[in-house]
This record gives sequence, structure tokens and C-alpha cells, in this order.
Amino acid sequence: MLLQLHTARGGLYAGTYYNGVYYTTNNGTNWVQTPLNNWNIMSLAANGAYVTAGTRTYGAYYSTNNGTNWTQSNLNSDDVETITQCGGNFIAGTSNTGIYISANNGATWSQSSITDKTVHYLFTSGNNVLAAVGVNGWGVFLSNNNGAGWALIGDLNIGTYSVSANGNNIYAGTYNSGITLSTDFGTQWTATSFDDGTVVTQAVTGANIFAGTEGYGLKVSNDGGVNWTTKSEGLGSAYIYSLLIINNNLYCGCGNGIYTRPLNEMIGIVQISDRIPVSFSLSQNYPNPFNPETKIKFAIPKTSFVKMIIFDVTGREVATLVNEQLQPGTYETDWNASNYSSGVYFYRLQTENYTDTKKLVLIK
Repeated sequence: MLLQLHTARGGLYAGTYYNGVYYTTNNGTNWVQTPLNNWNIMSLAANGAYVTAGTRTYGAYYSTNNGTNWTQSNLNSDDVETITQCGGNFIAGTSNTGIYISANNGATWSQSSITDKTVHYLFTSGNNVLAAVGVNGWGVFLSNNNGAGWALIGDLNIGTYSVSANGNNIYAGTYNSGITLSTDFGTQWTATSFDDGTVVTQAVTGANIFAGTEGYGLKVSNDGGVNWTTKSEGLGSAYIYSLLIINNNLYCGCGNGIYTRPLNEMIGIVQISDRIPVSFSLSQNYPNPFNPETKIKFAIPKTSFVKMIIFDVTGREVATLVNEQLQPGTYETDWNASNYSSGVYFYRLQTENYTDTKKLVLIK
């Protein structure tokens, strides 16, 4: 059973259920079992050649040479469910004794101000760290000092199993209630259309949010967490324990192994030509009118940060289709408007040097 995935310089680590840590240098084609080969690995983190593995019952182990050798740390008698990095520190969340910090790549650990909670998930967002707490203070906690001090910012009154963020948006994965969203970095929280299932892992790229569940498959939002669809082709109702985005691919660590799929198939943007265009351009969507899906083609002549949004006749932004840096070429993106009402909408392409807007019509 595959429980955790983590990327590092030159390779990818996988933590398994009582078979320890494996390592690959060719994107998963071949795997080598490391000497840490008989523990239940609940979490992984790496900083260059330094790797830390969180185990069930036996705390955290660390390696200084890409997993060739391992040593048990002084955090040696707890379930280490999650590990992240911030400001040069490794930060670990445990099942019963809160959060620990290591300033020396996992060799030694000291307890933070959170000492009595079960921390299922840690996520680094810039200089901040978010913690999903499932026992003794349900909700989302925030640290802005590399994990030393913490404050509750999401009192969700429900077990919180994962968390991620993008800008001011925070996505709290809950026990049996899907994703709860804050658009102001924790001041207010609202439910989303994804309101069932336990969310145990997340991954974020731009406005695209991926949520791995226990038995509900993979959920994807392409508009910053407002609307969600199921993208479980080939996965079915698998338990998804870990998600990782590497080299334009999404990796899923599931109960029966690792699955991968090109990211452009998940986020609705495909590069259809790498020939460098003469100028920026935005094509009319097709079909138009449409129901419920339409395609939009655009071209960029130089590397640019590209944003494409959909907005209604009142000017309210209703969806973000593209929000990332792209290489020169011609691209095509889809908009699935199955969750929107009939009417006139507009789509706008924005870069540093170019803006264009066109109209599209949804008829149901």
C-alpha cells in the first residue's frame, strides 16, 4: 500500500505500508527499496540529500545521503503523520503530541507551542505554515514564524484532515464533508459544492485544486475551489493517500500503488503547437452557442504569465481557466459550464503585453 510521495533533487521517494521507503530516479519507471524497509511510512520530506521519514509508532528517521542510510531521531515514539519545510526548518505533525520542529534536517526535534493535538496535515504557503487538526481543537491553525507559534484561524467544528492554499484562498479538507473554503486567508469560511467525503491529501497549481479522498476518488476544481468535478478515470473509488505534481504530471499514491496522468488532461489546457506565433491572439470559442462544454484557443509569441477568466454580464468573475506561466506556442483550453445557468458570458485573456475579450453563449 502506497501512503506517501515526495520529490527531491534527482528523484522521487515513496513511503509504503510496512515496506519502508522506495526511491526512483526515472519518474517511477524503476524503484529501489532503501534500507528503511520495514516500517509503515506516514510522511516524507526532503531537502537536497537530506530526507526525513515519519513512521507509525516509531517517530521520525532521517538520512543525510538520499536514503542510502537512515538513523532514528530523538522524535522516536509517536505517529508522525505529516512533514513540511519552512524557513530552513523541517516541521512535523504527530498523532497525539502536536507539532515538532527540526533546524538540522530532521536529526533532532523540539516541540512547538502545539503539544496536545493530532495534526494530520501540514502545508507551507510562502512564509506561512498551515496545520489541519483532527483531534483536540478541530480546524486550521496558522504559523507565521516557521512553526514555533500557532493560532487557530479556522474553527470548523469538524475534523480537518488536509489543507492547502493559493494566495488568499485556503482549502480545508474535512472529515466526511469535502472541502471548506476561505477566500480571505482564514477570516471567514464557506462550504463548497464538494460537500461529502473525507479529504486526506491535496495539491495546488494556480487556480487548480486536486483533492484525494477516502473512497470517493479524485476531485478537481479549476476555478479556485468553488466548483468541483470527479476525475477518477482509472482510479475508480480508490483511497488516495498522497498527491504530487512533478514535470507537468500528477502522481497519485493509492492503496494499490502509484498512478500518474498528464496535468494538462486534468486542468483543461493543452499545448497544440510549439511553433512560435507571430503575435498574441485569442480565437472565438467553439462551439458557440454551447452546452455544456466549449473550447478556446489562444497563442502567445513569448514566455508569459497568462490568465484567462470567465465573467458574467455583471462583470462578476465566475471561473479561472488559465493562471500560470506558459512557453511560446498555441494552446487550447476547455470550459465546462455544467454548473452555470444559461446566458451570455465573456472570456478574457490577459498577459503583461496583451488583453483581449470575447463573448460566448451558454444555452441549456
